[in-house]
Amino acid sequence: MEELIESDVIDAMFVSGGYIELLVRFAFNMIVVLGVIHFFYYPKSKRVDYYFTFTLISVSIFLMIFLLGGVKLKVGFALGLFAIFGIIRYRTESMPVREMTYLFVIIAISVINALAVEVGLLELACTNLLFVISVMLCERLHHGKHVSTKLVLYDRVELISPEHRAELIEDLKKRTGLDVVRVEVGHIDFLRDTAMLRVHYVSNDNQHNSVDKLLKFPKEETL
Repeated sequence: MEELIESDVIDAMFVSGGYIELLVRFAFNMIVVLGVIHFFYYPKSKRVDYYFTFTLISVSIFLMIFLLGGVKLKVGFALGLFAIFGIIRYRTESMPVREMTYLFVIIAISVINALAVEVGLLELACTNLLFVISVMLCERLHHGKHVSTKLVLYDRVELISPEHRAELIEDLKKRTGLDVVRVEVGHIDFLRDTAMLRVHYVSNDNQHNSVDKLLKFPKEETL
């Protein structure tokens, strides 16, 4: 009798095949997610911290959705709040737009792969392939020359007037080594003879600079 009960328990745990579907879908999801991160995101950014973050978020989202799929909860609404507040609070520094976009993509792929239980693997593979192709095309369109932005605290306030704009750009080119195309003048401090400039320049670097869109200086930590 005890042997029969143990046999029923083993059948319920392993013969049902639920764990096989979990492992297959988890492996499929990780192949797609790691492919997107490793081949599209990482070559330009070289950010190991976000590589780590994206991977573990994908694992967490997938397992949570897959295992809670039968629970009668507003999973979509809960995940929406999780994503929004996670993006707002899950950081020690402001998350750049490119990293935020990839985070949304990783979450979307993980949710689809976990929820699409009734969808065949071929259809699911086509859906993931569309994600990969879209990311690849966007990265290729972004490849090459593009205008980046830097914030510069400038010390020659005599050049910030509109009539000296050409001379200002030439001075910035010489001092920064950047191909400056446009300059915007912000805060001016005549007491310290400084001005805050937003410098737009053409970048030929294939690697993405995560701070080139930084529009304000971080606050200094006080002891």
